[in-house]
Amino acid sequence: MSIKDLETYINQIGLSFFDWATSPQFYSQCGMIVLAITVAYTLTALFEKYIPILKNEPKPGALYSIRKTIHKTDELLFPLFSILTLSITVELSTLILQQSGLIRLAQGLVVIALLYIFMTYFIKKQIIKLLVKWVGIPIAILQVFGWLDDVTMFLDTIDMQLGNINISLYDLARVIVFGSFLFWLGRISNKVGQQIIRSQSDLDIGTREVFAKLFEVALFVVIFLLLLQVMGINLTALAVFGGALGVGLGFGLQAIASNFISGIIILLDRSITVGDYIELEDGRTGIIRELKMRSTTLETFDGKDIMVPNETFITTNFINWTHKNKKQRYSIEFQVAYKTDLHKLFEILREVVASHPQVLSGSEYPIEERPDAEIAGFGDSGIDILIEFWMEGIDDGINRVGADLLLMIWDALKENNMEIPFPQRVVKILNPEK
Repeated sequence: MSIKDLETYINQIGLSFFDWATSPQFYSQCGMIVLAITVAYTLTALFEKYIPILKNEPKPGALYSIRKTIHKTDELLFPLFSILTLSITVELSTLILQQSGLIRLAQGLVVIALLYIFMTYFIKKQIIKLLVKWVGIPIAILQVFGWLDDVTMFLDTIDMQLGNINISLYDLARVIVFGSFLFWLGRISNKVGQQIIRSQSDLDIGTREVFAKLFEVALFVVIFLLLLQVMGINLTALAVFGGALGVGLGFGLQAIASNFISGIIILLDRSITVGDYIELEDGRTGIIRELKMRSTTLETFDGKDIMVPNETFITTNFINWTHKNKKQRYSIEFQVAYKTDLHKLFEILREVVASHPQVLSGSEYPIEERPDAEIAGFGDSGIDILIEFWMEGIDDGINRVGADLLLMIWDALKENNMEIPFPQRVVKILNPEK
């Protein structure tokens, strides 16, 4: 093509565009676009006015993060309504004017704006932002200008053969993009779903955990099946895959399968639940903070997390201090001198221990749960005294009752001139003249 032919071609395009831009159809489409945008703006204003969660900033409380996310969807209302109204306008324009190119262009630009807003306000993971920015938006742009099918066909021609499987660059890109989106969507859905389930106060905590974990398993099974569909794998092939998986579980994945099944058993029989204080067979202790399908997290009072395989709670002994009853009995032992008035001492000790706000005391409690002091035995240097008391919770962390009582007892003994003896030995000399 010569330069003159090129100039002629460009002039023809310019004249065609000028004729189209000055035609009644062009102005009609412009009017339809303005009308569609106006309707979308009106709908957005109505939703923001009459839906409280969109109108008012949510206050901290139950499901705060979910309510805050829903409130932020206010930013998406206008582009979503614009896409909806423009879609209707495309059909009307095609029916009345027999063309809708300008409206489709406007609709594509709104889709690009929607992706950008969604990326800005709702996506925190940097890798997902990069995917939306460099993959999602370019795809939307290609769709706007009608180039997406051509690019897709070109990527599909670049392929490689792996045995009997043919993999094209388009297939690889599709799996990466949709796989990343599915797992991101699954993680968000899992987080939101579990928050909603765990916020149901009419269910006991064990039932909530069972439903939360079953929801998690079901969600990721669905995502896995969708990913197989995206990869183009026939689901009937899962029978062969299941057989191979069974062999794998019998060897390399045996421990993982055992912990997974143990987790399901724990959730169903409710032998432990979140908030229980657990003492393991090896002496480690902690409060259950999270029950996962493979392991359980124990949080110690010194801020450490202990990851315990679920199989441990099925195959070994452990002590659950607080599962059925939050009340615990504790004891304090010490000695006093033999010259001590024990009747007065016991009265003082009972009053001192009962005065602690976290110790259970008073006539509303059974006599066996009230603070008590008694003789435990007679030692070499003094009388062994035993104090027993009950309290709600574990005597550690924020409930350091034992340490408080020891100091209170020490102060009471000093005020009443009572002694805690130190080791003494009496030496008698026989026949001193020899």
